[in-house]
Amino acid sequence: MEINDLVGKCGQWLRGSGPESDIVISSRVRLARNLAEFPFVRRANNEERTQIVKTVHKHIQSVPDWSGMMFLRVGTLKDIDRHFLVERQLMSLELAEGTGDRAVAIDHDERFSIMINEEDHLRIQVMCTGLDVQQAWKQIDAIDDLLQERLNCAFHEQFGYLTACPTNVGTGLRVSVMLHLPALVVTREIEKVFRSLQKINVTVRGLYGEGSQFMGDFYQVSNQITLGRTEDELVQTVSEVVPRIIEYERKARQFLLVESEQDLHDDVSRAYGILCTAKKISSEETLHYLSKVRMGVNLGLIQAIDIPTINKLFVQTQPAHLQKLLGHDLSGSERNIERANYLQSHMKPAQG
Repeated sequence: MEINDLVGKCGQWLRGSGPESDIVISSRVRLARNLAEFPFVRRANNEERTQIVKTVHKHIQSVPDWSGMMFLRVGTLKDIDRHFLVERQLMSLELAEGTGDRAVAIDHDERFSIMINEEDHLRIQVMCTGLDVQQAWKQIDAIDDLLQERLNCAFHEQFGYLTACPTNVGTGLRVSVMLHLPALVVTREIEKVFRSLQKINVTVRGLYGEGSQFMGDFYQVSNQITLGRTEDELVQTVSEVVPRIIEYERKARQFLLVESEQDLHDDVSRAYGILCTAKKISSEETLHYLSKVRMGVNLGLIQAIDIPTINKLFVQTQPAHLQKLLGHDLSGSERNIERANYLQSHMKPAQG
């Protein structure tokens, strides 16, 4: 499998068919691990980094069920391919923009990926569509077992798994759920929700995780601490919090429908109209208007497009995806024009 085989396809996590998929885009569980016989990545020299990549690659190849995995040395990739994988959530921005020997292994259906020499030697992640944290945890636990049968991971009896950043020490587990919360943004209730989450050690990040901006009303909710609790307890914490956020968002949507249905319908219809007719449009504007349309479809205000298509457009209108789809590099101005053309080829005049 090659990167170009992914162009035009939608990742498993974007199918829009999982539990609570009107509000939950995806569930992701990530594990941080380090090999006991090597220094942490930032202290490793070039030779040691290369040896880490070779060691992990050899053991990935030894797992029979992983024979179809794509293995990429990140330093050899073009910029556009690195950012294509970031937009697809298969690789972190830190790995894409890092230095030294580093790699990523990607499952053939994009169910999971293994980043090598990111902040830690191993960053393993599993993604599921909709709210399915327990399934993602079950899958990554099995992957972790397979790797630890072959690799000697750094573990301390008192502190648990040792990681480069103290915030990951212990379980090394980060459970994240990507939520679409446009009504809480419109009603200005979102800040209140964020403050409540901080009190229970749950953090909120942008579309591409730590350090990324909030765009398109998408928010990643995840556990803040990894030490002093078991993996099951951390999974349970996020599993219990997310349904409450979903409930708040649904109440906010119903409030908007009852109190200002005409304004809401007008807002959604204008967003759809702009996406259908714009001659040029930026990726930020596209996310903003697709977010409104997505909420409108879920509330029955628009029937001309479905959620899987909207989810697909969220990713395929991003800069690297758009250029990969068209097969050549584009300037920012050219991308804005081609993005508008691409949107119009997937949308039709609204009937609702």
